Formats: sequence, C-alpha cells, structure tokens
Amino acid sequence: MSDALFPVETPPLRFPVSDDVARARPEALGKFLYVGGRKLWARGATYGAFRPDEEKREYQDLDQIDRDFRQMAEAGFNAVRIPHTMPPRALLDIAATHKLRVMVGLSAEQYAGYLADPDKAPDIDSIFRLRVRNLARHPALLCYSLGNEISSSMVRWLGRRTVEDYLERLYRVVKEEDPGGLVTYVNYPSTEYLELPFLDIVSFNVYLESEERLRGYLARLQNLAGDRPLLMGELGLDSMRNGEQVQAQALERQVRATFACGGAGAFVFSWTDEWYRGGADVDDWAFGLTDADRRPKPALKAVQRAFAEVPLGSAMRYPRMSVIVCVYNAAQTVRDCCEGILSLDYPDFEVIVVDDGSTDRTAEIVAEYPFQLIRTPNRGLSNARNTGLGAATGEIVAYTDGDARPDPQWLAYLAAGFNETTHVGMGGWNIGPAGDGRIADCVANAPGGPVHVLLSDTEAEHIPGCSMAFRRQPLLDIGGFDPQFRTAGDDVDVCWRLQEAGWTLGFAPGAMVWHHHRNSLGAYWKQQLGYGQAEAILERKWPEKYNVAGHLTWMGKLYGRGLTLPLGRSGRIYQGVWGLAPFQRTADRPPTLLRMLPLMPEWFLLIGVLGVLSLLGLSWAPLLLAAPFFVAAAAALLAQAATSASRARFSTVPRSRMERWAMHATVAVMHVIQPLARLRGRLRHGLTIWRHRGASGMAMPIPRTFPLLVTRYQLPEHWLRAVQEAISNAAGVVQHGGDFDAWDLEVRGGVFGCSRLLMAFEDTGSGTQLVRVRTWPVCHRVIWLSVVALTALAASAGWSAAYMPMAVLAAGAAWLTFRILVDCGVAGQTIREALLAVGVVGATADSRLLEPEREQA
Repeated sequence: MSDALFPVETPPLRFPVSDDVARARPEALGKFLYVGGRKLWARGATYGAFRPDEEKREYQDLDQIDRDFRQMAEAGFNAVRIPHTMPPRALLDIAATHKLRVMVGLSAEQYAGYLADPDKAPDIDSIFRLRVRNLARHPALLCYSLGNEISSSMVRWLGRRTVEDYLERLYRVVKEEDPGGLVTYVNYPSTEYLELPFLDIVSFNVYLESEERLRGYLARLQNLAGDRPLLMGELGLDSMRNGEQVQAQALERQVRATFACGGAGAFVFSWTDEWYRGGADVDDWAFGLTDADRRPKPALKAVQRAFAEVPLGSAMRYPRMSVIVCVYNAAQTVRDCCEGILSLDYPDFEVIVVDDGSTDRTAEIVAEYPFQLIRTPNRGLSNARNTGLGAATGEIVAYTDGDARPDPQWLAYLAAGFNETTHVGMGGWNIGPAGDGRIADCVANAPGGPVHVLLSDTEAEHIPGCSMAFRRQPLLDIGGFDPQFRTAGDDVDVCWRLQEAGWTLGFAPGAMVWHHHRNSLGAYWKQQLGYGQAEAILERKWPEKYNVAGHLTWMGKLYGRGLTLPLGRSGRIYQGVWGLAPFQRTADRPPTLLRMLPLMPEWFLLIGVLGVLSLLGLSWAPLLLAAPFFVAAAAALLAQAATSASRARFSTVPRSRMERWAMHATVAVMHVIQPLARLRGRLRHGLTIWRHRGASGMAMPIPRTFPLLVTRYQLPEHWLRAVQEAISNAAGVVQHGGDFDAWDLEVRGGVFGCSRLLMAFEDTGSGTQLVRVRTWPVCHRVIWLSVVALTALAASAGWSAAYMPMAVLAAGAAWLTFRILVDCGVAGQTIREALLAVGVVGATADSRLLEPEREQA
C-alpha cells in the first residue's frame, strides 16, 4: 500500500522515497495528504511547550531538539506538531535533516480575547504575516495551524460568527503570504459546531479511551470534514493515573482506529513528559511516549507498531472482491479508470469491464489491460451492472464508473467496512480531481452531482453508483438492478430495495474515488436532464418516497459538494448547562417550508406568476402590488445561489482575483439553472405537479358515509392495512395518520387535493362487529385561498373594465378549481375501489377477501 513520506523499514511499506519527493510540498487532495503524487500518512507526536530561556524564547536548545527528532525518526515517526508557540526556523531545519514534517502552530487562540476588546488589540494580521513569512515554503513544513482550541467559553461570549470570521481572516493572511501552504485549525469537541469550510485540513483534539466511542466520534468528524482530510491533532492518555501498560494499549487502539476510520494522520500527545505551561513545569501528569529524560515508555513501542501498519493493519481479513466497471463511449476517461484499478492495493480481486455497446475506442483501450472485458449491445446501465454481477466470483462486488479513478486503498476501506458491520452495502466518497479544467471544477461545486445520504454518522440511506459495493448474495436475492434505469437512478433504486428487504447500508469515508465531472455547461445541462428523467421513473416506482409536489424526501442528511443551501442557519447549538457540555454540536432542525421553497423548481413558477401579474399591472394598477413580491422572490433565488456558490472550493487555483470571481459566478449560475434542467427532465417524462395516481376514473368530490357493514370480528388494524394495501395495489399513494390526526388514511390525488378515510369499529359481543366508513375530500387552505383571491381580483378587474387582467385572473381561478375537483375526485374513487376490493363496500354478512385471524378482542 502507498506509504507516507518517509518509510519505516517494516512491511507492508513498499515505496522508497526520492530526494525529489522529500523536497515536494504536501497537498490536500480529497480525503488524504499527498507529497510528490504519493500518499502521506502523517504519523506524529506533539512536541512542547518547554520552559523558555532567559529571553522568553522557546525551542532554543537545538542539541536537545536534534536528539529528540532523531529518536522520533528512528521510531518511525514522520511528523511533529508544535502546538502553542511559533517555532524558530532552526527547528524546521533540524526536522528536515531527520525527514520530519512540522505542523506549525500560529497561536490564534492567544489573541482571541482581543476580539472582545478590539481597541486594545495589536495588529494581529501583521503578527501572523511575519510569522508565516519567516517559515513560508520551508521543505519541512507540513501545514500551518491557525490556532489550538479557542475555548468554548470565549466562543460563547464572542458568538460563533465572530470566531469563524476571525479564523477565516487569518486563513486569508496565511494564504497571501504562502499560497501553497496548507492551513488547518485544531478544534475540539466543545466547539465542534464552528463552521470553517475554507480550511484545507480539518483537525481535532480528541481524548476518548473507549475504542467504540472513539470510532463513533471519528465517523461524525469525517462527516464534518466532508471531502477534506481529517487529522487528529492530539490523542493521548495519562500514564501517571492509568499506568504505563494501559497507556500503551489505549494509544495503540486510538492510532489504529484513527487510520481505520479514514483519517489522514494522527499526532500523539505527547513526545515527552517534560512539559511547561502557564509559567510552571507541569509535573502532575505523564502523557509522554517518553519520560522527562527521554527514556521510552511501553507506549512508544505500541504507537510504533500501529504507525508501521497504517492504514488498516496486517491482521485484517481481505475477502475476495469483484470490481465491476460499466462503460459506454468512455474513451476520454476509461484509461485513467483502468490505471487507477491497476494501482489498487488489495490482495484478492478481479476486474470485470462491461462495455455497453460503445461506438468509440472504449473497448479497444480496455483490451490493453489484464481485465475481463464483456461486450454487449447497448441495453442501458442497469443491464450492464447485472451482466457484471452475473460474471462476478467475489464475495463482494464493487462498482465504479468509467469516468472514475479509484484511490489505491478504495477496496481495502470498503472491505474493512464490511468486516466490522453487518451492512450489505458500503459506499464511499467521490471527489472531482484537479486538472480537469475550470468548468469541470465549477461543476464539481454545482448541485446535482452524486451525493451520499446518511441516516446516522455510519448508516447510509443512499450510496452513489460511482463508489458502491455490495455483498453479492443479497444483491442477487433482490434480482440485481432494475433494467428500466438505463442511465441513472439505478443506484437509488437498488439501495431502497435492499433496505425494503430489511438490510442496511454503511459508509466508509476512506473509500474514495476521483470522479471526473462534466467539462462544459452543455454537458452539465444534459446530465441534469437525464437525472430528471431518472427521477420520473423513480417516482412511478416509489411514489411514497416523493412528496405531493414530486420532490424526493430523503430520510437522511445529504453529504457532498455543490449542495444548494437554504438561507440562514437551520439549527441550534447544544451547549449544556452554563455552556459546560464537553461535546457541543449543532442540533439540526428540519428547515421550514418557507426556507425550502427557493430550493424547488416550483419557485421559478412562482416568480413567473408574479412576473405576469406585475405586467398585467400596466393595464390595471392594483396588480402592480405584485411587483415587490416578484423582486423579492427573484432576489431570494439569486441570494441562495450566491450564498451556495460562495462556499465553493476549487482544485484549480485561479490565476487572478477576477478569475476567482468568474468561477464563483459560474457556480452561482449552475445553482440557478440546475433546478430548471431537472424540472424539464421530469416534465418530459411525466413527473408533473398536475399528475395524479390511482383510479382511472373519479368520484364526486363530496363527503360520503358508506353503508354500515356487519361482519365477523377482526382487529381494526387488519382492516386498515388491507385497505392501505389495496390502495397501493391500485397505484395510489397512501399514508396513514399520525398520533394527533383524526383520520386513518389519506390518499393523494395530486398536488391540489386528496381524500381522507376514517373507520370506526363496534364489537357486538357475538363474534361479529359493525364497521363504519367515512371519506371526505381535502384541499390545502392555501390553494382555496388562492382560488378566492384570484376570483376576487378578477371581479374587481371586471368592475374596473380591465378586461385583459380579468380574463387572465378568471382563467387562473377556473383552472385551479378544476384541478382541485379532479385531484379530490380521483383520490375519492381510489378509496372507493379499495373498499370494494376488501369487501367493506358491497358485502352484507361477512368479508370473504380478508382472512380473519383467530384473535379476540
């Protein structure tokens, strides 16, 4: 497997490191760090703080530093963290001699108090500029840490936004002085809620002795980090209170867990028991790997063992895996995919490439590689996936696309996820690579790309098709992929079917693929049209997963770049009594309908209606009142697009500030046009807001009470489930009432109306029961008010002899009224047919279509 920058002479590390690599600068690419094109696993320890000299300068004993760094290098470390004080350049020179990379602390926490008293503040920006300028581009530099653990009390006092802006300002200062330097901030659980999307690396100090709790929290931190590397800034345990053997065992578990959970590196706290803080030597704890005289403790050898086997250890089980790549006219990207598969660091896997009728050189290129190539006529993506599944011999089948390049440890992290859980499916990150061009970089930050959806920090609702793996037998048990999904939607459908069968899906953050994005606006538009078509097919198959307006309602939280964000914050910070909770986080609340509306394609419809009313105001002045609402609706759309685009992080470094603004503007435009493309794709394939599901005819949309039914006794839930099942069999969309609803079932007719059903049951005491059924149409209050408002406006316009506005308004009111009647009528007829099917309507003595169970009241 790919090793870190400076290898330890222990298996399974393979790659020697040249002087050229040693001089290369670290990069943050996706979930990991790289140097000279090779992965860097940061294996480090914190160092200091130590007692300053007479001139209050720290790190001045260069001979001791040289001895310590030599001892670190000999133990297999390749990184060192200076957490609190800006080190002298000589320290980095010594680190370079011993092939160590240094995380340099810039101490923003020491100046945070001045944010409360800005009049007394020194020129913090200038202080940071001088510090960075002194070390910029040093060959031993790993990254800059803006600060370490600004206290939760201070963040609470100042407000999170003030602290976030402060750190972002210092980040910009560092980047101006050293554009190629990596920047992080070392956070901790008490201020986990800080949103710092500008950082290159996410770093946390975490002290959890329990491996289970640590792994759980690491999963959460990986979701906070997103598609950026996660570093553990401090891990440790006090040997004075716990004993040296317990310290050694705990640290080995912590280090192994960090890398197994997809971490890019870990710094153990600390190298030595010698420590100076607050003007005095600290002698009431012993966190060091060595004692104050640098004598190794058992923990040093334990950490050395763990570091030698990053990321997953030599004892892991490696089940046989089948890598399946489905391609169609992928000549431009398939070679990169094949090269990535060749570099996979996994001991037992086969590769099956299914060419789905390509007309370019795709098959010819794949034939150059030692893979099994299956060529078929063009039958669509799902058929290709099933062809690969049929040819697979692995215990696990892993799917990726012809425009994706898997990371060397992709399979290993997927296998680790399967080994540790009972999940039948496992997903991973897909991230756009650098070098595909500026438009592709913009598309990577645009909405509509492959995302994963998590129900918890570890359980997934959906995993994207370019990076997904399944246990082969459960996938065969559900019949593989549905062939009707020819270009997209197959991954969503198969995830739902597996979950419907009672299985669960997981997510492995270290299982990463580089996914090439579309490199033109036209290609992006076409892709989104295709996704709209797939949504229409999914809605027909899974109507209960979509709301009445035709939008997918995920149960989990979406993760990935390019998500369009609602305006404003949507959560509260859990801080505990007096702000003393050790783990403080943002408690997300479901965004309100008002905040979500600008995210929907129907917002464009609202803008259009308001625009038409504003134009009609030229003929009838009262309608000019719609103009401010038109402006506000359009402004909300643009503000949302601009806010979402402002969080874009580009792999391609813009050549100028103007180019950066142009790229952000391009992303904002994509946030505007993407809902339109999806809407067009949905409309073209039947997913309209005026669609209805269920009966082909319609009943009179009026309240009805059906004749009393006398039948043998059955539990009420049996009746209701039978009616619900009959409605579903008739392609109706039904949901049951909640804890506070005075109805049992609601059948969706369409966006403009539905019908509800209520059943009552009386036990006669002689083995029979009376069943009463009532149904009634329901229309949302807003829609009725719209009809009333349009009618009133039409009458007023007619009274004023403004006949054109009158005609338009009256037509709108008539159309809405017609849709209400149709939707409520279709829903009512669907209920009636379901009642007939189960024998509630038309039966006289007993229900022959329901088998009663031998249960008594």
